[in-house]
Amino acid sequence: MTIRVLLADDQALIRGGFRLILDAEPGIDVVGEATNGREAVDLARSSRTDLVLMDIRMPDVDGLEATRLIAGDEDLAGVRVLILTTFENDDNVVRALRAGASGFLGKNVEPADLVRAVQTVAAGESLLSPTATRSLITRFLSQPELPPLPAAGPLDGLTDREREVLTFVAHGLSNDDIADRLCLSPLTAKTHVNRAMTKLGVRDRAQLVVLAYQNGLVRPGDQLP
Repeated sequence: MTIRVLLADDQALIRGGFRLILDAEPGIDVVGEATNGREAVDLARSSRTDLVLMDIRMPDVDGLEATRLIAGDEDLAGVRVLILTTFENDDNVVRALRAGASGFLGKNVEPADLVRAVQTVAAGESLLSPTATRSLITRFLSQPELPPLPAAGPLDGLTDREREVLTFVAHGLSNDDIADRLCLSPLTAKTHVNRAMTKLGVRDRAQLVVLAYQNGLVRPGDQLP
């Protein structure tokens, strides 16, 4: 199935370079280009895109606000956002994840890595660049500015196995890694992850990670069980 990609960046040269890389890859089709976040949201609605490659620093509406608008729109529930920026610092990583992004890459990414990132995020996985380390994410997600939790914990509806799998997801393990640890097949591990996402109403693994930390299932400094 073809992955439909929307490019959102205020620099025409950047958009042109990404288009050349992605359009040359079988199974990926660039369906539009936006010069700011407002255009990105509008085009995401009209172009039936699967994934938005989103810059952070753009005029009018920036990439983080555009990501929040896309993530909060029920009509765009299937759209993933991959943040691509030169501003690869701790704060932007966490702000992007909180906004609903599924991945985060620096603009100096190699062409082959960009293609793999698009394929990974479009498949519903989360993606963080090597410099966006797990320790930085855990530290910032533990800060007090996180929104208050509802009275009934959203994890209450998970089975014990689903909570166990969610813990591994929050530590950054892939389905294959989880399967190895729990002596399951990768397909079974993926099924548990998908069921947890459905029950918790999240779009992908990146949001599962955020939710796991917000609810205290995993805390900064925790070691893998």
